[in-house]
Amino acid sequence: MTGDQYDIVIIGSGMGGLVCGDVLSREGYSVCILEKNKQIGGCLQTYVRDRIIFDSGVHYLGGLDKGQNLYQVFKYLGIMDKLKLQRMNGVFDKILIENDDKEYAFAQGYENFINTLLADFPNEEKALRLYCEKIQEVCSRFPLYNLRTGGGFAEKMDVLEIDTRSFVESLTGDKKLQAVLVGNNMLYAGQPGKTPFYVHAMILNSYIESSWKCINGGSQIGKLMAANIHSRGGIIRRNCAVNKIVVEEGKVSHVVIDGDRKIYGDHFISNIHPAKTLEITETPLIKNAFRNRIKSLENSISTFTLNIIFKEDSFKYSPYNYYYFKEGRVWSMADYTEENWPLGYVIFFSPGKTKEYASAMTVLGYMRYDEVKQWENTFNTVSETDDRGEAYDVFKRAKAEKLIDCVEEKFPGIRDSIKTYYTATPLSYRDYIGNDDGSMYGIVKDFRDPIKTLISPRTKLPNLYFTGQNLNLHGILGAAMSGLVTCIDLMGNETVIEKIKNA
Repeated sequence: MTGDQYDIVIIGSGMGGLVCGDVLSREGYSVCILEKNKQIGGCLQTYVRDRIIFDSGVHYLGGLDKGQNLYQVFKYLGIMDKLKLQRMNGVFDKILIENDDKEYAFAQGYENFINTLLADFPNEEKALRLYCEKIQEVCSRFPLYNLRTGGGFAEKMDVLEIDTRSFVESLTGDKKLQAVLVGNNMLYAGQPGKTPFYVHAMILNSYIESSWKCINGGSQIGKLMAANIHSRGGIIRRNCAVNKIVVEEGKVSHVVIDGDRKIYGDHFISNIHPAKTLEITETPLIKNAFRNRIKSLENSISTFTLNIIFKEDSFKYSPYNYYYFKEGRVWSMADYTEENWPLGYVIFFSPGKTKEYASAMTVLGYMRYDEVKQWENTFNTVSETDDRGEAYDVFKRAKAEKLIDCVEEKFPGIRDSIKTYYTATPLSYRDYIGNDDGSMYGIVKDFRDPIKTLISPRTKLPNLYFTGQNLNLHGILGAAMSGLVTCIDLMGNETVIEKIKNA
């Protein structure tokens, strides 16, 4: 059966795939993106409940002030001036700790960041300055993060092996400050003795530089890039799952969709998890040792999502996010039991008609996939609905009520303000994002063996590439940078970085 032919075929329309599609179509390549869902964007997707827009992943963005890295990328892509954004006021995150009435604020701008925390830790200026200097020094070692050409692996090698927990604890003996400085580690699912400091540094630096919220959700980012791709003749096919990557004469010749339809290409980019990519690629050229290594890599934990809709003008709006953890558990929130869950959560507020009151809030708490494994043979999306059954609904309700009880401790009266709520589990992430276990941030990075957990965009097949959050860093910035890494490798030059820098 004959099929379509393109220069570039991209599997998955997450941030990395869309960046690849936008950049490469801009460079003159014909592009086809294949997306299994009805909605494009991966973690950019939004959904509406009771006429309130909720984000699946993009709750706030960093690095969007003029000249900063994500600003320059979006400027080059021609979407910066079209985005509906609101800069967060001064403080972007507040850290809450069980049995402590203080709210510890993280402010934008390095001097503001230091001075705001000095109000609560007046004797720790030296530690705070060393902490901020180290973040900036580590970030400076990553050429692409700074939109700099050249610079090899050696430049960043010695900072890949710094452990976040050990470094923070070396700065100060103040246990409270140690906990506060990593208090928003749900941003990267931090693990003690494993999470590299570069992950912590690059994410936090982005928000300290500048923090923003998308008005009406982050899906606008994906829609604007899709419009760019369409304007150059590119194709984005939705509800179009790839079930096979076919290799002939030493390279990928085509992918198979809809049972037997073939899509041919010169180059193929997979924005889905590397392990899933290899599962659908049959070839002896990719050795079992490599397949097993990729499959054995640990994925980050998933979450339980609680989307609360408030009664009108009933709960005050907060223009920043809250990260909470139980006392002494900042590094072990994922090590919960059924009895003590949740050990932490993060809250994102949605403004109401007036800025004084919130219309809604999203609460995320860690959840391991094994908690929902008994329902793993169900599949439920907008395009393909499946009732997971009454037991699943009972499970979700029990979790929601427990999470609300925990939030109520810091936000008294919140339960009385709830009009209704909706929930999602790791199965929702699995079904919409396409990984096996609902992982939030893909492959876990490990400072003890950084090479093992850094995935190259190149594969053993000369025309098959990886992209997306599993390569270098997760999040909008991380996935965008991964898209650029893939484009640079495919094109064989770094000219696109100069174009972005000069946009």
